[in-house]
Order: sequence, then structure tokens, then C-alpha cells
Amino acid sequence: MTGDKTYDRTDDTIRSKAAASASSSECANEPRAQKGEPSKEPLLFLYANLSAARRRVCYGLLVLLGFSLGCSEFVVIGIEPELAEAFDCSLARVGDLISWFALSYAIATPLLAIFTSQFRRSSLLAVYLFVFVVGNLVSMVAESFELLLASRVLMGAVAGPLLAVGTTYVPDLLGPKHSSMGISVVYAAFSIALVLATSAGRFIAEYLTWHIAMEGAFAFALITAILLRFIMPKSAHGSDGVASPANQLRLLKEPAVIFGVLIFLFGIGAVYTFYGYVAPYLETTLGLSAAQSGGVLLVFGCICFVSDILSGVIDLRFGMKALPPIFVALAAALFGLWLAGANAALAVAATFVIALLMYSFSIPCITMFMNVARRKHPGALILAASVEPTSFNIGISFGTAAGGLVVTNLGLQAVGLVGGIFALLACACSVAAIVSWRKIRAERALTR
Repeated sequence: MTGDKTYDRTDDTIRSKAAASASSSECANEPRAQKGEPSKEPLLFLYANLSAARRRVCYGLLVLLGFSLGCSEFVVIGIEPELAEAFDCSLARVGDLISWFALSYAIATPLLAIFTSQFRRSSLLAVYLFVFVVGNLVSMVAESFELLLASRVLMGAVAGPLLAVGTTYVPDLLGPKHSSMGISVVYAAFSIALVLATSAGRFIAEYLTWHIAMEGAFAFALITAILLRFIMPKSAHGSDGVASPANQLRLLKEPAVIFGVLIFLFGIGAVYTFYGYVAPYLETTLGLSAAQSGGVLLVFGCICFVSDILSGVIDLRFGMKALPPIFVALAAALFGLWLAGANAALAVAATFVIALLMYSFSIPCITMFMNVARRKHPGALILAASVEPTSFNIGISFGTAAGGLVVTNLGLQAVGLVGGIFALLACACSVAAIVSWRKIRAERALTR
């Protein structure tokens, strides 16, 4: 997110319906869990007595959680110049605050998904919320860049698992019929934060002080954590009886999954080579004022939301075969950014095209990951659900790190050129992923 939805629509519905149909028999026949053991009761049965009003409030808090996580991750993008001045370091060094958050997010999300499934999710939610709030507090009061960077790594380590655990409540609160749309809205809130936190941070840094942006992110995190801790249901176990870690990890050896990860590495990396330094690019290269750059970032975020919706439409109508032309278009927009030079009108137009394509390939890849797992590794569905956010944040980390090297050695103007090259590499990876996925489908057809 992230921007991003980690649940397969069909799989989520099937699993939710299965839990509902099994509720009466399991409750009658299963022995009560011993003290200290996690409950085995079906989740939908456990929440059957919740009032409709409380379900809506709980779901609203999950949407707020998605927004808060996005604010904490992206708030630094809008205040990069001020952070560089405050801590007496380069813009490339400040970019590490983004790349290391994303890298920590990418590493911790699948690992915690695999190794904490035996714990109650209400307990996991409480622990992750506490760590998340502490990380925001340290970011707010940090007096050295090293401490600020450490707090970002800490927040990144729990942001992905926190969002993943939070979204597991959605089917229980909304039911299988509405769970897909409900999860999409939670992740859309994360995407909206990308825009609002960045643009608001730019305005706050210009007219007030960048400290207020950090304080706002902390206040959001604290309020959200308190409300979730005391309002969300405390019962229910988070495990779905998944396979052993070794068996789950076999999913990651599938060529279709490997090339899918590379799609995000180069595709999101292409965007973040530019977007990780968008505020100084708009103001230094294009000569826009802080107010103008904030306005551009606000529109950018709104278009990103449209891109999120577009991704679902593309998946339903075209699937993976739409990805090669998408990446060709993304490469053209990034090369156009490079060729536009200091022409603000052309550069801003290219920026908006980049925003439109930014999330457009996510849902087709998510669907492919989940289908590969269902067909060849059914015990790794949870891990498959974690591949997209993990890959997305690997792409963010890679892109911002590459952008830092470009800014340091070639200048801000060259970020479009390098980003365009990455987009072409993503195009090649998408072709390879399509071929690998077709082979899996062909093998399945032959075994029938």
C-alpha cells in the first residue's frame, strides 16, 4: 500500500461461506479449547451477536487504520526538503526514510504472516498497534537522523502485518457478499493517504513547520489504536490451518510468482524513482511554488484512486494480458517526463499519466498469485495474499534507492529516463509471467 489489495475475491468468498456452513457442526462437536489454546470456533459464528451498528463502527475503524498507516508511511515525502535541512543531510539520504520503511515492510509482512498464525489475531492487533504508535512517537521527537530512520524501520516492520490482520476482520463484519468491496475500501484509504499526507505535509511545511506533520501522523495513529483496542471484538483466532512454513515457501519458487515479484520490483520501482523525489522535482526542476506543488500532489493522489479502481476493471476484462501495453505506456510517460525538461505543463501532464498507471497492474497480479496458490500450493494462500504488498514495497524501496543514486549523480531531471528503463524491464517481466501462468493452466488442464 500500501496501495494495494491482498485478497482474492473468489477465494475470500469460498472461505467465508465454508466457515458459515461449518459453524453449527463445529460448535456442537469440537471440544472447548484448553486454557491457553486458541479458540477453534468459526469466526462468523463468534460475531453473529454483534449489532449492525457496532459492525459498521468496527469496519469504519479498519478504514481509519488503513488511512493512518498510509499517513505514517508517506508523510515524509511532502517534507523531504525540510528534513534534509533540519538534519543537515542530502535529499538522497532523506529518501532512505522511504526506502527503509518499505524494505522493512516487505521483509516483515510475509515472515510474520507465516510464523504468527497460531496466535489470536486480537492479541496480534494489540501488539502491532502498540509498536506502531511507539514508532510514530519516536519519529515525532527524534533529534537525530539515525533515530528517525530507526523509527521508520520499526513502523515498517509492523505496518504490513497490522493491515493484513486488520483486513481479516472484514469478512466477519460485512459477510462474504460484501467482503471484497470492504477490503478494497480499506486499501483505498491507504492509497488516499498517499496523496493527502504528501500534499498536506507540503502545505504544513511551507506555512507552519514540518514538526506538525509528524505530530499529526502520531495523533492519528494514537487515536486509531485506542479506538481499535477497545471497540474491535477481542475473540477469534487468526489461523486458517495453513501448511508448514517450508511447504508455503514452495510457492515462491514458481516462475509465475517470481516474475510477478519482478513486475513490482521494476514497475513500482519505475514510478518511485521519480515519485520518491516528487516534491523537490516539482519545486526545483519545474520551479513550482510550494502551494502549486501541493496542488499537483493532491490531484496526483486523486488520480491514484482512479488507478486503483481501473486495476479491478482491467483484471475483470483483460487479466494479465493487459500488462505489457500498460508498461509501455508507463515507460512513454516517464521518458516524456525526462524530455519535457523544465516545461511545467508537459511535465505535469506526464506526471498525471504516471499516476493513472501507478496501480493499474496490481489486481491482475494479485489474481495470478492467488490462482497459482490454489492450483499448486493450496496451503499457501495466506502467503500468496502477502506477495503483492511485499513486492510492492520492495519496488518502493528499490525505486527510491535508485532515485537517490540518480539524484546524486545525474540530477533530478534524469529520474524520468531511469524510471522509463525500469518500466520497460517490467514489461519484459510481465510477458514472462504471462507465459509461465499459461503453462500452469495448461498443466492443470492435462491432469483433468
